[in-house]
Amino acid sequence: MARIFCVANQKGGVGKTTTCVNLAAALHQAGQRTLLVDLDPQGNATMGSGVDKRALQQSVYHLLVGLAGLEQVRVNSPTGGYDILPANRDLAGAEIELVSLDKREKRLREALHAFDADYDFVLVDCPPSLSLLTLNGLCAAHGVIIPMQCEYYALEGLSDLVNSIKKVHANLNRDLKIIGLLRVMFDPRVTLQQQVSAQLESHFGDKVFRAVVPRNVRLAEAPSHGMPGVVFDKAAKGAQAYTAFAEEMIERIKTL
Repeated sequence: MARIFCVANQKGGVGKTTTCVNLAAALHQAGQRTLLVDLDPQGNATMGSGVDKRALQQSVYHLLVGLAGLEQVRVNSPTGGYDILPANRDLAGAEIELVSLDKREKRLREALHAFDADYDFVLVDCPPSLSLLTLNGLCAAHGVIIPMQCEYYALEGLSDLVNSIKKVHANLNRDLKIIGLLRVMFDPRVTLQQQVSAQLESHFGDKVFRAVVPRNVRLAEAPSHGMPGVVFDKAAKGAQAYTAFAEEMIERIKTL
């Protein structure tokens, strides 16, 4: 049975896509059958996986509106090794078209259900807003991974996200829970980041992952080569952090 996880945060630029792509690659390297679902119309996870979004014949848009099945849409990442449901600008139109469709917030859930036995992990890269696309991801998922920077504004946004997750849990998906918070772009030299990190640990306890992803140039360079950072430079501190995070995720699902 596949365990489905949304990587979500209503704040932009917090490393959602970087986390999705590198976690997917690290899980694949650990022998886990992994599918990455790109639900962001920008298609950054698609390009970062070595798939050209401009050349797609079928995308996750076609899956959500019922024009194609999962087996027609999925492709294999040539650089990461995992499978991906790719996205491009077409996905922006799905927001409008989904409104008039039956079970509009559960289209992804139903599409993934038939392929439950094919994967150990399904990771969903959500756009930075609580849109119908994000709602589809949350309704399909067993849990939410929240990447966040240890800054004041990130704490403000976190409370909004937790409230949104509670509403989805209460009304649409009783299986949904917060799996954990991942500290990303972390710089231990900054006192504020140390303080916010300590606040997170005291408030959320074991919901805060032990792995901490540092601010790392090699992770930032990897997408321009169409590669996950854990493949581009395995020795980089950021890549090693995501490898440790993948191991922690494999451990954690045993207790879910």
